[in-house]
Amino acid sequence: MDRKSNLKARINYSDEQTLYIKEKYLKDPTRATVELLAKELSRTIKSIIGKLSKEGVYRREGYRTKTGEVPVTKAEIVQHIGDILNLNHDTLVGLDKAPKRALKSIESGLELFLGDTND
Repeated sequence: MDRKSNLKARINYSDEQTLYIKEKYLKDPTRATVELLAKELSRTIKSIIGKLSKEGVYRREGYRTKTGEVPVTKAEIVQHIGDILNLNHDTLVGLDKAPKRALKSIESGLELFLGDTND
């Protein structure tokens, strides 16, 4: 067997492996499970993720900031400030140029003082 045919045979998953991967991942859909499967089956993490994606079961973990929060854009913060103040968003043009920390402080202060209108 030459190298190319050996590589091609190595890439394919058997039906049993596919079923095993799907069952194991669906029980615990985490990155740790993917890493465990890769180790157990002597495959790369990318290969396991690719197979799970092809099978339609892979769920990508959402991005989080360094502090563990879901990222929010400055435009979204400005829009929320407008909602709290019951202002048309057009009247707040340019506010998104302010530093994000300042916008978050204003947003928090308004929520405390006036209450959040989105709840």
